[in-house]
Amino acid sequence: MTSAQDRGAALLSVLLLVAVMAVIAATALDRLTLATRIAGATASMDQARAFALAGEALVLRRAADIAQSRRADWLERAYPLPIPGGRATGRLDDATNCFNLNALVAETAPGRYIQRPSAVRQFAALARLSGIADGEAAAIAAAAADWIDSDAAEGPLGAEDAAYRSRTPAMLPANTLMADSRELAQVRGVTPAHFQRLARWICALPVADPVRVNINSLRDGEALLVAALWAERLSVGQVRAALAARPADGYGSAARFWQSAAMQGLTPPDDVAEQLVTTPRWLLLKSQVELGDIVLDGQSLIDVRRDAGATAPAIVGRQWSFGG
Repeated sequence: MTSAQDRGAALLSVLLLVAVMAVIAATALDRLTLATRIAGATASMDQARAFALAGEALVLRRAADIAQSRRADWLERAYPLPIPGGRATGRLDDATNCFNLNALVAETAPGRYIQRPSAVRQFAALARLSGIADGEAAAIAAAAADWIDSDAAEGPLGAEDAAYRSRTPAMLPANTLMADSRELAQVRGVTPAHFQRLARWICALPVADPVRVNINSLRDGEALLVAALWAERLSVGQVRAALAARPADGYGSAARFWQSAAMQGLTPPDDVAEQLVTTPRWLLLKSQVELGDIVLDGQSLIDVRRDAGATAPAIVGRQWSFGG
């Protein structure tokens, strides 16, 4: 016969087995639930990306018409995109209106870059106008140009390999175009405070063309972008006055801008005059897709390509981030 002690031990074993199985089952259920959520989130992310791409396609169809207009009523206007189970919006900005850091160099052969002295002076002027001391501004501009140019020769106030090898961790300058304006933070002499002052004015467009500024979409608070192009003669106040006098349908040409009352007596050098345009080459699409618990924020850089003679605008850069 089985003793009470044996029956108790058997019962305890059964209870322990049931407890272990319950833990295993709970763990398996948690993992299944997590896997289901991950699969659902992944599907939602894929769907959100698909909606964002659809929004890009719609904007591309209108980009050329928008860019050819001298009016700036399209700036930052919200364009809704109806989607099932959520909502999506897109806003367009003029990506021409920034100091392209890659303008610090000129491309002499595919992938070969030399410094553009006029752009280095203009970037130093922009840094000064943003509140950076004269000497520091000149050093930042020179070091940024050395960071991008193809040679290893250190220019006046510049910085090449030796200046970066001594860092911890050691590094080397890129010696090619910047892929992102945040790359400037790695340049010798650029402190976090300097970068914070410059960040709103700079960009890294994927070309080494001279800086162009669209005087028809330029905001009052962005006047120093024009002033920096000819800092020896032009003040931020003069540019603001010319922008305030801008016709409702925009300036028909850069010459009209220079002929405005605020610019009387000023005849810019030809290279500076050519840096002002009346329609944008670059557009920035800021999109947001909300789908369930997923929020997708995107930025798409559009090259209208009129200067290159292409027949249609194209997406040349894209950044996405998920929240929710």
